[in-house]
Amino acid sequence: MTTAHNRVAVLHGVNFDILERRDLEVYGGLSLAELERKVGGWARELDLEAIFFQTNSEGEFVEYLHRIPELADATLVNAGAWSHYSRAIADALDVARLPAVEVHLSDVEARDDWRKLSVFDGLVLAKISGKGPDGYRDALELLATELGAGAP
Repeated sequence: MTTAHNRVAVLHGVNFDILERRDLEVYGGLSLAELERKVGGWARELDLEAIFFQTNSEGEFVEYLHRIPELADATLVNAGAWSHYSRAIADALDVARLPAVEVHLSDVEARDDWRKLSVFDGLVLAKISGKGPDGYRDALELLATELGAGAP
């Protein structure tokens, strides 16, 4: 059973609502609903409660981060393209002051040069990319350790 200190907000940014329509070789073909089911199952195995949020609006993403300390104890962030240039989202993540892990389905380091930069560097415990959905499990494991989930 999860407790108040085990809530993890899983935030998805732009174009995740059409994830299954994106390049199969890059994104794996899962829908957002399928990805969230997998992530939710892994979270439960780690005694975490996953809370999901997705938007295509940068402003809504920022506003959600403003409220995040009231909703969650840690954050798993896949902001998509915003990860590489949205200083507004980075500032809001910094203000939230929660443990966070950045995740990308694709190997952003092996793609376009502009994807190699992350505005979340220094704000997150780790950046996990190129592992597909399994990267979310790795991120949840890091956050579970950080939160002491499952500890007596």
